[in-house]
Amino acid sequence: MIVFRSILFNIAFYLNLIGRMIIFSPYFFLVTRKTAWSVPKNWVRANHWLQAKIVGTTFEIEGLENIPEGGYIFAPKHQSFWDAYGLLPWLDDPVYILKRELTWIPLFGQYIRKMRMIPVNRGARGKVMAAVLERTKREMESGRQLIIYPEGTRRSPGAPPSYKFGIARLYRDLQVPVVPVVMHPGLFWPRRKFLRFPGHFKVQILPAIPAGMNPDAFMDQLTEVMETASDKLLVETVAANPHLPLREDARRRLAELGAAPSGAQAD
Repeated sequence: MIVFRSILFNIAFYLNLIGRMIIFSPYFFLVTRKTAWSVPKNWVRANHWLQAKIVGTTFEIEGLENIPEGGYIFAPKHQSFWDAYGLLPWLDDPVYILKRELTWIPLFGQYIRKMRMIPVNRGARGKVMAAVLERTKREMESGRQLIIYPEGTRRSPGAPPSYKFGIARLYRDLQVPVVPVVMHPGLFWPRRKFLRFPGHFKVQILPAIPAGMNPDAFMDQLTEVMETASDKLLVETVAANPHLPLREDARRRLAELGAAPSGAQAD
């Protein structure tokens, strides 16, 4: 049944994406940018409903009161495609720094431009990166929320931390608070796999780290608070969902924490 439900959900997911982009494009491109956010945010809500009804995966969010007013850096754990979009309805006006090749995708690229995302050539240096930073500052000054994954790329639940110093540079240059976020959607939507697993997980929005710290001290604090909360949440999530197949990273980390799962299967 998991295979069948996963196939059905994947089909529904992409039909939902393509269908909404076609149907709502006239509205999306005619209204103001802030108003146009209703289209992708409603797409996200529909995906949550599809995942709950087809796969049986649900979630809850703790710590919404920790989200500050105005501009800030939103710094989530990154484990699966779910966390690339899953929290958009709870952010006012988010912005991503993303690879420029995404702007070349027909229609999707126009959506990105409409929302004033910030494309970057990842191989660029010097003046190009300075221009990206200046563009980011302008967007943040208008009260937007910059979404940055501190570890840079997707990592499996329980993988050793690999935080990149780039977020500390942005923190220093933008002079805004950073909101750490931990969650384990990768247990239910594993990277590079089409299977989707039922169960329930939590998203924890942690207290914001205020602007103005020394970048090295900030990096130490970010790593400490995120990894401590992430470990605790991993133990809790696996205990609440003993049916989940676990990859080696998760099994190893649970063993290190003295919380080896009793019923979970090896992936």
